[in-house]
Amino acid sequence: VQLQASGGGLAQAGGSLRLSCAASGFIFSHYAMGWFRQGPGKEREFVATISRGGLGTSYADSVKGRFTISRDNVKNTVYLQMNSLKPEDTAVYYCAADRTFSDRAYSTIPANYDKWGQGTLVTVSS
Repeated sequence: VQLQASGGGLAQAGGSLRLSCAASGFIFSHYAMGWFRQGPGKEREFVATISRGGLGTSYADSVKGRFTISRDNVKNTVYLQMNSLKPEDTAVYYCAADRTFSDRAYSTIPANYDKWGQGTLVTVSS
């Protein structure tokens, strides 16, 4: 079982980055997927989630309107398009998988996710 996140790096405020998370070793289409982040000195927090069928999404208020989560169940990959980046978006971003039984179900709670990737660092300069 593996979740491999990529796409992090350095961006200027107002810029964009696209994170990818490639899944392997499990049936990707059976899982809702989420992105979480942990900034310096902060606890891990929810960013965005998408149901296994892509019919349901949810975003943290802090990223709503700027970030978009999507998934490709053929490529077993979930994406996070991040636009209008702010310095406070600086964090290690983690993708995670949550086994669900509905094409619309998802969770914003980290404890509900049983598979986690290694994280990718996003740094936004002012």
